[in-house]
Amino acid sequence: MGVITYDMEVPCSIPPARVFKASVLDADTLIPKIMPQAMKSVETLEGDGGAGTIKLITLGEGYAYKTLKHRVDAIDKENFTYSSSVIDGAELMDKFESISYHTKIVPGPNGGSIYKIRSIYETKGDAQVTEEEIKSGKEAASVLFKALEAYLLANPDA
Repeated sequence: MGVITYDMEVPCSIPPARVFKASVLDADTLIPKIMPQAMKSVETLEGDGGAGTIKLITLGEGYAYKTLKHRVDAIDKENFTYSSSVIDGAELMDKFESISYHTKIVPGPNGGSIYKIRSIYETKGDAQVTEEEIKSGKEAASVLFKALEAYLLANPDA
């Protein structure tokens, strides 16, 4: 088994508390509204949104897989941190034991924020992950976050 870790930072002009609310607390309804091509819907299967909550995510058209299950591992509303894991779904593509994400939103310049995410992929056996696959995942996350920022700028009450 191998472990692949990558870190990504995306600057944002929106303050951390508002980014956290939109990207974590309201994400289940907001992301399908902003980017239905990426995520059609999110359904809570178990839990109240806190640690241990299990969610079924239905992905948009064009994905090789339709759904995946995420588990909320930790959420800290005071420090703007959130951790989750993919626990079931074709995203695992027979390559991964587990996939986890650790997000932290910190103050950035001029009242904005920096969205920091660490993704950890634990591969099965000798499975290999290409640079292209990693690059594709980073680009998708960045596009989604920038779409969220554009939405928040256009909708100050959101």
